[in-house]
Amino acid sequence: MLKAIKKTFGALHRDERGADMVEYILIVAAIALPLLGVIIWFYDDIKQWILEQTEEIKTDVEDASSTP
Repeated sequence: MLKAIKKTFGALHRDERGADMVEYILIVAAIALPLLGVIIWFYDDIKQWILEQTEEIKTDVEDASSTP
């Protein structure tokens, strides 16, 4: 019984299927989590900047359409 358990755990230890996927997930998490933190931290500043850019574009479009 103990020998069978030891053999099973040994086989699981040698099996590296899925190890690459775990590495990819860790890399994505290492990039995404700090980025998400920055976005949350600067949310109000980013929102204000986007609103300003949107208004500037609207003004430019209105000026261009009113010019003959």
